[in-house]
Amino acid sequence: MLRLTIVFLLFIATPGWSQTEITWLTLTDVKFTRKYFEEVDEYLFYPQFGATVKDLEGKEVYLQGYMLPIAPEEDIYILSRYPFASCFFCGASGPESIVELKLKPGHPKFQMDQTVTILGKLRLNQDDINECNFIFEEAEVYED
Repeated sequence: MLRLTIVFLLFIATPGWSQTEITWLTLTDVKFTRKYFEEVDEYLFYPQFGATVKDLEGKEVYLQGYMLPIAPEEDIYILSRYPFASCFFCGASGPESIVELKLKPGHPKFQMDQTVTILGKLRLNQDDINECNFIFEEAEVYED
């Protein structure tokens, strides 16, 4: 019984066990097709998420990448697989190479292309063209 109690106490005292490390390769489990969106009168990439990514939705995950403070005054931040000069916005990669960040209040200031590891709850987005396909809710800098 003492052994079981010790294992239980170790489990609840270790906060890092509930997070899952993902890599940019993990986020490639998505296929894109062109879909017409009437609100912008354009065909845009429409994601069809694979099972690996779907299984992570709603879970706390962390990922290392390059910080892109797109509009810090509006709290718009992107985590990118590549530095700004090679990121999705410049046409050098696909939408699976960026994650939109909904950062918790009080987050630090970030520099463009600063390498950082971010922790957040993964949300998948298929239909809102004003947001990225991958979003970290309640995001914060991850300190291992």
